[in-house]
Amino acid sequence: MVREAVGGNVLLRSIVALLDCEVICGHEVLDIEVPFCFAADLMSDVLAFSAPDSLLITGLTSVQSVHTAHVADCRGILFVSGKQPSPEALKLARDNSIPLLATAHSMADSCGILLHHGLSPASKA
Repeated sequence: MVREAVGGNVLLRSIVALLDCEVICGHEVLDIEVPFCFAADLMSDVLAFSAPDSLLITGLTSVQSVHTAHVADCRGILFVSGKQPSPEALKLARDNSIPLLATAHSMADSCGILLHHGLSPASKA
């Protein structure tokens, strides 16, 4: 198992390994702990239902996803299905120290892999 746990949380670097992610930005913070993940393309759902410190899993690559992650206190964003952030989103993520990852896996597969390796889904609902 690739999972590196710290107090029950999964390290961001373990998620990178599990999902064969490209680290778009945030190389310096790969040792942060991620207690939960939350998958959505509707940013209003992220704001309404995600828990703080979650990893946001989304296919939305615009600046709205970064704004939402910042407001929702997400630990980072994982873009799925081989999608890449817009240049504006990348700049905003760098400005706000939000790590961005990208994987070729679909949203469903990414969530399943992370759940299988112990990362809990997050919801305040």
